[in-house]
Amino acid sequence: MNTNLKINIRPTTVLDVSLIFNFIKELARYENLEDHVLATEDIIKESLFEKKKYAEALIVEADSKAVGLVLFFHNFSTFLGKSGIYIEDLYIKEEFRGIGIGRKIFEYLSNLAKERNCGKIEWTVLDGNPARKFYEKMGGVPVEDWLIYRLTGDKLDELSEKYQSNSK
Repeated sequence: MNTNLKINIRPTTVLDVSLIFNFIKELARYENLEDHVLATEDIIKESLFEKKKYAEALIVEADSKAVGLVLFFHNFSTFLGKSGIYIEDLYIKEEFRGIGIGRKIFEYLSNLAKERNCGKIEWTVLDGNPARKFYEKMGGVPVEDWLIYRLTGDKLDELSEKYQSNSK
């Protein structure tokens, strides 16, 4: 692989919706989670580019060719008293891994965090993901004693319905 590629990281526009969605599907395929993708291009467009923007995305280019995606949003730390950047997805095409693109992404995001007065950048990694070695080499550390819990689907609906019935 040519390591002298010109790397560019840029914010996305509404014209990138199909590209973003294709990267999401590639990531799901890589993680063997294709059946978990419920998003559509319309949902991506609405969530990233319409009135209430829930997240932001970056496209990573190597010699003007799209080779990666970063999708992130802001969270808030009550202990720090500052917002943070939470990376929901970071994906680089396999043939472009290991040549410094990941480091450039984290440099970009770190600069963005400082510009926005954020106190941290966080992300989650599947236990078996080989990228963990890269993250740790770069200085990222797993957060000990903290577990991620998730409420989705039927259980989310059930609690919402319970709230609605009790609020009447």
